[in-house]
Amino acid sequence: MKRKAIVVPEGCKEVLLHACCAPCSSAIVEWMIQHDIRPTIFYYNPNIYPREEYDIRKNESKRHAESLGIQWIDGDYDHEQWRQDVCGLEGEPERGRRCEQCFLLRLMEAARQAKKLGIRYFTTTLASSRWKSIEQIECAGHMAEQAVEGTTFWAQNWRKGGLYERRNQLLKEYAFYNQQYCGCEFSQRKVLTDNNNQ
Repeated sequence: MKRKAIVVPEGCKEVLLHACCAPCSSAIVEWMIQHDIRPTIFYYNPNIYPREEYDIRKNESKRHAESLGIQWIDGDYDHEQWRQDVCGLEGEPERGRRCEQCFLLRLMEAARQAKKLGIRYFTTTLASSRWKSIEQIECAGHMAEQAVEGTTFWAQNWRKGGLYERRNQLLKEYAFYNQQYCGCEFSQRKVLTDNNNQ
């Protein structure tokens, strides 16, 4: 018997969805609504730099949520604190220890927000990106659920079940701003370097 691409945790009817951006959350939110799961979008991304980039992504995420009539929560933007939290990891490659630390910081906050709202399950759109390590994301999510009592991380590869393809369709339908780097200045530098070397 073939295993389902997306497996809903038993009894899950509501979930806090940590969202990195509107393009990545769009197909996930659509799928959840179609399967009678109510998502609350939590936009918490202090890694994003510069502030103008952060605001563009934030406003697109909010626009998407409002168009669907779903709850959207704005997390605090404290980039200086994020820089302190990843201090010493600036030179790490993508998928390295800096990314691990960044995932953990954001998912810990997502777990705390879920607990505050009385939502047991939380998950993240980070697991929809082909540029990210699913293993690192799942490890960070499980560490967060262990640290925040009463929460459960929904570990899911959100690239599966045709959602990655649907994401690209919705990106065009909504005319979303589509960023070219993960968000932090360190990944931005790599993109700029790669482009200059082409």
